[in-house]
Order: sequence, then structure tokens, then C-alpha cells
Amino acid sequence: MREEIVETTPRTFSGALLGAIALSMLLGIGGVLWCYSLSNRLAAQQQAMTNSTAQNAKLATELQDTEGRLNVATDELKTSLGLTQQQLDTRSKELQVRESRGEKTTARLATAQKQTEGQVAAVSSAVTDVKTDVGGVKTDVAKTQSDLAETNTQLTSMKGDLNGHSTLIARNGEELEILKHKGDRNYYPFTLVKGQKKQVGTVSLELKRADSKRSKFTLAVFSDDKQYEKKDKSLNEPLQFLSGKDPLLFEIVVNNVSARNTVTGYLSSPKGAPGPVVVAER
Repeated sequence: MREEIVETTPRTFSGALLGAIALSMLLGIGGVLWCYSLSNRLAAQQQAMTNSTAQNAKLATELQDTEGRLNVATDELKTSLGLTQQQLDTRSKELQVRESRGEKTTARLATAQKQTEGQVAAVSSAVTDVKTDVGGVKTDVAKTQSDLAETNTQLTSMKGDLNGHSTLIARNGEELEILKHKGDRNYYPFTLVKGQKKQVGTVSLELKRADSKRSKFTLAVFSDDKQYEKKDKSLNEPLQFLSGKDPLLFEIVVNNVSARNTVTGYLSSPKGAPGPVVVAER
């Protein structure tokens, strides 16, 4: 029977993996921006610590100048007014109180400086953590790219028998699982015995002939009240036909021909194609 030749539009790969790469890159960029923001905060804290140190030194200098002036004033008073010992003691106590106040101010500045140093250390630790996270994101992106390269290496692109349309095929169960996870088509594995008609997905298949020595086979496809014969086909060759009210491209790939007139492979249909009707058990 003559095969129906209909032009089909090129299939495109799913955007799921590309979306995963884009998300990984966005996470990497976000980590870098966060690192940059924390670096600016660290610089601001370091500047604040420098200003506090300068202010502390200025206050210490002013305290020394005050003590010097008080000492000079005391000597002048002792000389000019003849201050008594009791007055001198009272004056000395006042000076000690003022000095104590100056020491308290210095202690407060030292405490503030320690707090600032602690904050700077915390920010430095956070920056280190961000750098570590960014490195992890870069590693994940590199692994994703490596996985994509490995997947593309495993899968094989072949031209179908209907109109030369190129498609990815799986040559074994492991590669079939990879295709299933891509999510752009439905996949139905099958095993056919010569002479037995079997329902696979929404179509029926029947093995007419199997030649294990030459790895050749002939297959009959029953769909939409039509029969298509795929005669003298080879292993891993995409066998294409149209099915459905709005014709969609279906594909059959046979991976193995055994000496017992048996073939194994899978049927694939577009993601939007109707699925097999499941009858509930009573």
C-alpha cells in the first residue's frame, strides 16, 4: 500500500533544560550582586571604625591638654593666692573626678570600637559565605552543562521514513528514559510476536516478518481505520505515520529483533495527542 507523504514542521527541543540553565545563571548573577552589596557594607563599617579611632585619639589629646592647663592654673593659684593645703586637696579631688570622667569616656569609645570590630568581622564572615555560595552555583551550572552535553551524546538524531523529518531516537531502555524526561512526547514501549496484533497507545501493531540475521522486519500499523505497512525496515529507524482527527506525527522505533520472531521497541506520539482509554476494573 502506498504511504501517505505529508510535510510536517520541524520539531523543536523542549525549553525545560534551557530554562534550567537560565535559572542557574540567574542564581549565579544574584549571588554576585549580593556579594557586591555586602562588600560595600564592609567598606562602610571599616570607615566608621577609622573615624571612631581618630575621634578617640582627639579626645585623648584634648584630655592631656586640659590636665596641663589645670596643673598650670593650680601652680599659679598657689603662688598668687597662697592656697591652703585643704584647698589644694579639694582641688586635687576635683581634678581626679574630671580625670575619672575622661577615663569613662575613653572606656566607652573602646567598647564602641570593639562592637564595630565585631560587626566588621560578622560582615567579613557573611561575605565569605556568599563567595562560597557563588562558587557552589558556578559548580551547579557547570554540572548542568556537562549533563546536557552527555545527554546530547547519548541520544541519536535520525531521519524518519515518511518525509526525511529528523528526530531523536532511543536505542535502549536507558536512552528511552532520557527521552521520557524531556517531556515533549509520549512514549509507549512494546514487544510484538509475529502474527499477533497488539494495541500500543492509540494504535494497533502487528509483526508480519522478523529477520534476526539481517536485523530487518516488516510491520503493519492500524490507525484511524487505515493500515500502513512498514516493509523491510532496519533497527533504530524512525517509522513515521499520521494519526488523529487533526493529523499528528507518530513514530515507531524498533531496537531489537530476536530469533524467536519477536521485536521490541517503542511508539511515540506528540504531547497533545489523545492517550489510550483506561477501562476501570469493577
